[in-house]
Amino acid sequence: MSKALYRKYRSKSLSEVIGQSHITDILARAITSGRVSHAYLLTGPRGVGKTSVARILAHEINGLAYDDSTHLDIIEIDAASNNGVEDVRDLREKVQIAPTSAKRKIYIIDEVHMLSKAAFNALLKTLEEPPEHVVFILATTNVEKLPATIISRTQRFSFRPITTTDAVKHLGNIAQAEGIKINDDALQLIAERGDGSFRDSISLLDQLSSLVDDQQTVTAELIENTLGLTPAHTIDNILAAVEARDLGRLIKLLNTAYDEGVSGTLLASQLTSAIVKSLAQKPQLLPLLDGLMDVAKSPQPELKLISVLGISTNAKPSVKTVALAAPVHEVSASIAELERPVPKAKPVTKPATKPATQPSAPAVALAAATKPLGEAKPFDWAALIEYTRTHYVALYSVLSKCSYEITGDRLILYTNSHFYKKKLDDSKYSPLISKCLQEIGVFNLNVETIPTAMPPKDGAAATIAAIMGGGEEIVLET
Repeated sequence: MSKALYRKYRSKSLSEVIGQSHITDILARAITSGRVSHAYLLTGPRGVGKTSVARILAHEINGLAYDDSTHLDIIEIDAASNNGVEDVRDLREKVQIAPTSAKRKIYIIDEVHMLSKAAFNALLKTLEEPPEHVVFILATTNVEKLPATIISRTQRFSFRPITTTDAVKHLGNIAQAEGIKINDDALQLIAERGDGSFRDSISLLDQLSSLVDDQQTVTAELIENTLGLTPAHTIDNILAAVEARDLGRLIKLLNTAYDEGVSGTLLASQLTSAIVKSLAQKPQLLPLLDGLMDVAKSPQPELKLISVLGISTNAKPSVKTVALAAPVHEVSASIAELERPVPKAKPVTKPATKPATQPSAPAVALAAATKPLGEAKPFDWAALIEYTRTHYVALYSVLSKCSYEITGDRLILYTNSHFYKKKLDDSKYSPLISKCLQEIGVFNLNVETIPTAMPPKDGAAATIAAIMGGGEEIVLET
């Protein structure tokens, strides 16, 4: 059985570790000078070398050459499966026993954040005052889950994600040593998909190398097909459609990608990477990033992606529309009510059209996503109020007290008070209004709020209202 490439090319000395010189240089000097700490804490993202450095450090402290064989005085513990207080109590008893043959007995506790609270308490005293012959090396991807009392008793070293440049160089060296033919574009794509993890990048290279024979070359196109990625030119076309505010072309491109089996989550990830790389040249794409990062959290990522890109496509470059380019946050209908909701909306003027029976939110979103692209619906205030009453009670309790006016591409909400204006302008509700508009089929309105009652449309009435210090127009039906 052949050994996995990430294991075959694992670093065997501190000098071989790539991309973490800010850590390895300090550790090497400490070992050379004999200033070895009783406890180290290695933190950082997965696949960047924490466990490898822990093993190398353990061997170099004891003056041993690093290999894959086990050593009686270097004990590795997986905290994910040994996280109870009894496991730590057993460890506390064993640390008292002197090393078998090495200078020090070294305990490597991987994913230490998985220890229970009781286990941390049991470990604390031993970590604070261990026997002279014991060194602890703790490693974790979630340092925020560690008690401060544990962190303060260690020397902490924070690992960085591997840069794309370092990853490409290292992957190229491995490919050359293994006789794998691969072009530069493919190496770049593998490094990007590794997302800062050497282990993930090397594992992907290992996987792809088995798809070609000795005469074939691993190409970017092969990687895209294997991983179900959208081709780079399609990503460019999607972003170009957003910049051109071409909603029809955008929907067509997204549907084509979905038809080819690309997931919304993966497509959002590719778009995010493309935007980050081009921000210096295209800063106007910056507002998209927050929305794209929300796609992975959505239960319907494909529709969420259409929502985020669609709103940005329709946004106009003005201060009032910045919120529309921001993320369309998922807001639960269980938000605590601001006050008791009124049973029925009472708009200032009679709606021009009868309230339509509202389809479900998925049905509305699906209608917007299916081909061919249909025309956006005209604005229907009663439909908006009914939709919020059904799906977002807290928003309904405020919105139902407002009056509205359509002016061009603006939906002006007269909130009747500064209190309600503040609520609707809040980051919790502002994107939610845009979301509700979209879900009833309205995509082309920019929302503004005014903290007063809607001014009377009748000139004489407006004059009287101004003299009286304000007023509300009421339509009496006969």
